Amino acid sequence: MTPLEKSKKLLKDEGISLTSSIDFEVNAKIHTLTFEYILESFMQASDESQEVFFTALTKSLDTKEDGVDKFFESMGQLLLMTHLSSKLEV
Repeated sequence: MTPLEKSKKLLKDEGISLTSSIDFEVNAKIHTLTFEYILESFMQASDESQEVFFTALTKSLDTKEDGVDKFFESMGQLLLMTHLSSKLEV
């Protein structure tokens, strides 16, 4: 089973929908990212990075409360910053 499949199964087993989303405001514009989009974006990285993502996701679920929300919020911010900084390069 790939890290992507393991991650999706883990979230499903925990009752967390992949369609859950987080809104980010950047320059007065709202960007909405779903958990699935964030997950699939990070799973395009190297095999080692995928395993690191899966391990971090697992640990975020162990913290209970809002650990998984904070995890996806952080990962979404990282995606947005990466995307926006690539647009700034000349």
